[in-house]
Amino acid sequence: MQLESALPIVKALADGVNPVTGEAYPEHSPYAEPRALRALFTAVDLMQREVDKSRKRERLPANFGKPWDEGEDREIATAFDAGTPILEMARRHQRTQGSIRLRLEKLGKLPPSGEARYPGGGALTPASA
Repeated sequence: MQLESALPIVKALADGVNPVTGEAYPEHSPYAEPRALRALFTAVDLMQREVDKSRKRERLPANFGKPWDEGEDREIATAFDAGTPILEMARRHQRTQGSIRLRLEKLGKLPPSGEARYPGGGALTPASA
């Protein structure tokens, strides 16, 4: 059973409701016992997090997290030099805009985004800090 299908069942149990009939369990039910309730609510929380992560992964581009190869490096470098917008490169290569930017930084096409700058416009180096 998939987590997404199991989650409503466990939520119902945590709420003291029979997931099949919708009837409330009696007070003497094992589901009303405090330790069982804490365990069920913990399970619901963990299951919900996993379902949310899975949904987020589904929205990511197909090549998210995959290694880059030299051919793809050449393609994005050439596209960047030709003025292709990063959004278009990301769509074409099925990667995030952030991964395209980081790769262009690694290829020396963009300055490092984490580099500190001082008001004169240049990079802040350890000697000038």
